[in-house]
Amino acid sequence: MQANGATPGAFGLVEGDRTMGERKLGVAIHGVGQVAYAHAASWLKNPHVQIVSVTSRRVDSARRLAERFGLEDCHVGDRYEDVLANPRVDIMNLSGPNHVHAEQGIAAAEAGKHILIEKPMCLSMEENRRLRDAVARAGVKSVVSFVLRWNPLIENLKALLAAGAVGQLFYAEVDYWHGLADWWTGWEWGRTWASGRSTMLTGGCHAVDALRWLCGHEVAEVAAFSNNKKGRFEYDANVVAILKFQNGLIGKTSALFDAEMPYSFNIDLAGTEGTIRDNRVWSKPLFPGQTSWTEMKTILPDSGDVDHHPFDAQMNHLVDCILQDHESHCSIADAYHTHEVCMAIDQSLACGGQPIRLPLE
Repeated sequence: MQANGATPGAFGLVEGDRTMGERKLGVAIHGVGQVAYAHAASWLKNPHVQIVSVTSRRVDSARRLAERFGLEDCHVGDRYEDVLANPRVDIMNLSGPNHVHAEQGIAAAEAGKHILIEKPMCLSMEENRRLRDAVARAGVKSVVSFVLRWNPLIENLKALLAAGAVGQLFYAEVDYWHGLADWWTGWEWGRTWASGRSTMLTGGCHAVDALRWLCGHEVAEVAAFSNNKKGRFEYDANVVAILKFQNGLIGKTSALFDAEMPYSFNIDLAGTEGTIRDNRVWSKPLFPGQTSWTEMKTILPDSGDVDHHPFDAQMNHLVDCILQDHESHCSIADAYHTHEVCMAIDQSLACGGQPIRLPLE
């Protein structure tokens, strides 16, 4: 099913290579926080798209972004309904607060728009199912902003695992340690239960998604514990969970919002023939006679700053999915499972650490 009622050949697509013609894909940015500026900068680098709309709850915020990037022939406003009805819009860039993501994503899908949506894309399993199903019915393309899938270290680790560098993986650990306070631009809504909802959904979902992506298997069971030492959040700020995957692999993830330290995204991958710790590799198959860790000199996921995130690659990926008519590995359908694991962890917390089996459906 083509978005916006398009037919084969729309946007100048040519069968075989599906290259762009004269018409560019129109991007609408809705929700103008700090991350929207990073999104806009990346969209502007792609030759196949044009930002045609910027909207926010406060029109002044939308106007500032449009002026900052010198956007011409661009609608600026505060009504989401106007964006959905705009025939120039092909891609919705949804970057508002957490609690509006699901409903806006569902509406975008029903309007036939392709979707780039910030994480978390939903705050409940009901929203998770409704958003997934709406996108499936509409047949639109989607990418959820688990942007670390395009981080060079993560890409290298994925390739090393596929090449058998550590043999059969039997243990995996990814941690998201990011001390948050009122310096964070999303503090006022992110710290609340109504919009932040939980530590795993607000930030720990990056670690959960990296686990799923690197391990290549779905989670079968979780158990979790938490505390809230500084009392700054309406939910427990610090969470640790153990996981069992469907293939028997075991793992652990944690998210610490009370951490007093620089941002840290810890990765440990242990296999039958070697081990990887962040960017350090111990591999019997790759490095016979190895006497110490081999260190990869690459870009690490070592900053929470949005300007450090590989949004260029993420936006280019979505455009390629649209033009080449294939599904993303980071689609709403795939991200459904990452959010499901986060919500299973939250269910375990609510039950005093009792194990929760997946799928939750």
